[in-house]
Amino acid sequence: MYCRARFASRLASTTAVASFSPSVCSRVSSPIASPPSASSVSFWNQRYRSLSFLSSLRSLRCSAPRLHWRSPESLRILARTSVPVVERFHRRIATTASEHPFKGVMTSIPKPGGGEFGKFYSLPALNDPRIDRLPYSIRILLESAIRNCDNFQVTKDDVEKIIDWENTSPKQVEIPFKPARVLLQDFTGVPAVVDLASMRDAMKNLGNDPKKINPLVPVDLVIDHSVQVDVARSENAVQENMELEFKRNKERFAFLKWGSSAFHNMLVVPPGSGIVHQVNLEYLGRVVFNSDGMLYPDSVVGTDSHTTMIDGLGVAGWGVGGIEAEAAMLGQPMSMVLPGVVGFKLSGKLRDGVTATDLVLTVTQMLRKHGVVGKFVEFYGEGMGELSLADRATIANMSPEYGATMGFFPVDHVTLQYLKLTGRSDETVSMIEAYLRANKMFVDYNEPQQERAYSSYLQLDLAEVEPCISGPKRPHDRVPLKEMKADWHACLDNNVGFKGFAVPKEEQNKVSKFTFHGLPAELRHGSVVIAAITSCTNTSNPSVMLGAGLVAKKAYELGLEVKPWIKTSLAPGSGVVTKYLLQSGLQKYLNQQGFNIVGYGCTTCIGNSGDLDESVASAISENDIIAAAVLSGNRNFEGRVHPLTRANYLASPPLVVAYALAGTVDIDFEKEPIGTGKSGKSIYFKDIWPSNDEIAQVVQSSVLPDMFKSTYEAITKGNPMWNQLSVPASMLYSWDPNSTYIHEPPYFKNMTVEPPGPHGVKDAYCLLNFGDSVTTDHISPAGSIQKDSPAAKFLLERGVDKKDFNSYGSRRGNDEVMARGTFANIRIVNKLLKGEVGPKTIHVPTGEKLYVYDAAMRYKAAGQDTIVLAGAEYGSGSSRDWAAKGPMLLGVKAVIAKSFERIHRSNLVGMGIIPLCFKPGEDADSLGLTGHERYSIDLPNKISEIRPGQDVTVTTDTGKSFTCAVRFDTEVELAYFDHGGILPFVIRNLNKE
Repeated sequence: MYCRARFASRLASTTAVASFSPSVCSRVSSPIASPPSASSVSFWNQRYRSLSFLSSLRSLRCSAPRLHWRSPESLRILARTSVPVVERFHRRIATTASEHPFKGVMTSIPKPGGGEFGKFYSLPALNDPRIDRLPYSIRILLESAIRNCDNFQVTKDDVEKIIDWENTSPKQVEIPFKPARVLLQDFTGVPAVVDLASMRDAMKNLGNDPKKINPLVPVDLVIDHSVQVDVARSENAVQENMELEFKRNKERFAFLKWGSSAFHNMLVVPPGSGIVHQVNLEYLGRVVFNSDGMLYPDSVVGTDSHTTMIDGLGVAGWGVGGIEAEAAMLGQPMSMVLPGVVGFKLSGKLRDGVTATDLVLTVTQMLRKHGVVGKFVEFYGEGMGELSLADRATIANMSPEYGATMGFFPVDHVTLQYLKLTGRSDETVSMIEAYLRANKMFVDYNEPQQERAYSSYLQLDLAEVEPCISGPKRPHDRVPLKEMKADWHACLDNNVGFKGFAVPKEEQNKVSKFTFHGLPAELRHGSVVIAAITSCTNTSNPSVMLGAGLVAKKAYELGLEVKPWIKTSLAPGSGVVTKYLLQSGLQKYLNQQGFNIVGYGCTTCIGNSGDLDESVASAISENDIIAAAVLSGNRNFEGRVHPLTRANYLASPPLVVAYALAGTVDIDFEKEPIGTGKSGKSIYFKDIWPSNDEIAQVVQSSVLPDMFKSTYEAITKGNPMWNQLSVPASMLYSWDPNSTYIHEPPYFKNMTVEPPGPHGVKDAYCLLNFGDSVTTDHISPAGSIQKDSPAAKFLLERGVDKKDFNSYGSRRGNDEVMARGTFANIRIVNKLLKGEVGPKTIHVPTGEKLYVYDAAMRYKAAGQDTIVLAGAEYGSGSSRDWAAKGPMLLGVKAVIAKSFERIHRSNLVGMGIIPLCFKPGEDADSLGLTGHERYSIDLPNKISEIRPGQDVTVTTDTGKSFTCAVRFDTEVELAYFDHGGILPFVIRNLNKE
């Protein structure tokens, strides 16, 4: 009962301290001066129910009207309700504010012209010399703990752990963290809203008030993942693609529009507005909140792993699983291990011709080699002044690719300049600077720098960065541009793997000739068939976007054109990009090279590249051509961009244009011509590549503050198609059992008031046996739905034509489709298949080869549990909730791996799946495991007898046994496991009120 007691007390949904209003929460203290014994369950439950203040605040929140969209600097959680409730609420604040453990360090910041910006909890006022050595990223965690300290959800011990970070972080101690807001995109937002809607039904079924299921912190949802590149190389591409987007996703969009009105504090940015992370950077990011006169740092967790892009703005943010985000929305403090921080010192200046993309691919490779999983990376040094805010955001965006929780850039003068450029008011910027300086969170490189402590150190001279590209199958496999041709030929020769295709020598010069719209055409290994400028990684960066325009212009003037069979596209991250491309006069040259704007969304980077022309697709398939895609995104995992592009390379936007012009990745840009110009002269790479000065001049004259202001003033007006969607004004969602897009999930069916308790595993079969680096792109349903897959069969049986299948991402709100798409990646490698690649497995009892879903259902029908065996870095890649939900629905009870990616491991726990790690130096192969055994995992049946990281014994029916570490990393995760997952935990605790 120890764990259950502790978490009933500490993590129960205490609305008073659940970020209903951050300014209010910071002033509210629990009436309990210090907690009693952790074993006093009845005391805590009685005390929890007796907090009349909680019910007052709950009723206040539930009666508040839906908030309307407004500028971020004025977006606050305001209680607009009856005067008597507000008066009682403020009287309660008055009596409890004096009890805050750190009330003595609250002070105010005066305005230069009189008055004050607001009050804040002052770190310098603690007079603790350890704080001066803390990394800036850790100071943000410290401020949050102090402000939210109530000795209930956040204790003084938690604050001390953070202050003593140098000593405590190596010990993997647990701390609670309350983010200021939550960020969603529609692929992850739809299942989040589906879960919230079904949680309301669960509350009703338990005889309680469904309105208790409601976001308690600001939630911003940007619809950006649904647009596909169906139409390209057309002036009307944006409109036509959006019409198709609405035709396919009308039901999903209507559901999200319902959610924006049914739930308080949920704000939806309509389709066609931009990419979530760029909108977050340019508009939603506050840097410092001023909420009813209380100042505190902005922080955010998001359901997309690239939420880390906001770290470039000095806002602490990282990706979490959808289920974690839902709990944060519902007021649960996030439990996290106090991270180590890698100090990354930058010096020097980038050489001419080197882009921010080259820099980030270099940094990614360095950090992957160093090892930063589960850590913060904090950048510092004199080289910081040479990096624009957009350059910093490009590096921060790629945090998932180098494995860090976040790559953080503290606020300095460059940050303030960017805030002004993007339309934040002078007063807001002054407030941000004044607060951060006063709280020792601002870096002024004009002043002597005080040494800070870091867990480990790296450094890079920016002058050493050289042009590069990354691929052909992973973002961290960097290739210097000058070595690209040699590396490509090595990939053709190498055995099949991350750097190999195993093409016999005699077939490497094979030519596939075909006719494209009446024109003769040909493809070879390495021919580019997709060239896409897409994804927030680069489209937020004016220097590389305008650089791409300059390459297109120079090439056009010299007579070079992109071959018409290459599918070219440009998907800006926001409307601002379009405005500065038009202002510069460069968009017309991009259009002439086929890079017409196709939409405002993630497109190719998430697999929404659309179909290739039938003639191109046939030329690839019939001749087994290893075709290439070159994109400026951050994802090039196998099978993600397009099923027919087996080689996928990440490159800067200017390089995307250059490779499109060359038509192949099999080229040495230093020695070989890109093509022949209109005068018959050979044109080389150096002839079309702009200098840094050229780019800087265009940026200076074309990127203007008014562009940001005008774009974001209109962002919430949506478009006619969005505005015409009609939705019911109901608190509960009316589920349509025939819908193939939105379906009530089974997670809470037959849910009981009491938790089910922990479970071991008995005689489980191995569903899949993996090697290293199986990513969430392999696990989670993504991209197109293959015509012969279980998901396709399901849709066809329900009358959905193949042309209307849409993508897995668009159907994330339907668990029946998503379960069938789990482990359905066409490039997945399962050792049970002995070398065969694809989404099938062996049903061990019969030896039959079946689709993974069909095998899993056969095990479930027989009442047999399953497990997954895996190698190192299991679950790396995007933080997708379905990578955990899907296996749970398939009946997977445990995953035994050499190591896990941070977010995926947490998501497995959140769905009640046991993550286990082999002991160092061991794996399935070294232990002689084939996957044909039956596995039993000996876990205690009392949660009080399980400890984070403890050893457990795994036995097999062949007589082999081995020891693993159970990867419940915190006691909070044990509590979730006790309840069968994080969401049942939340429901049961809300039900206690």
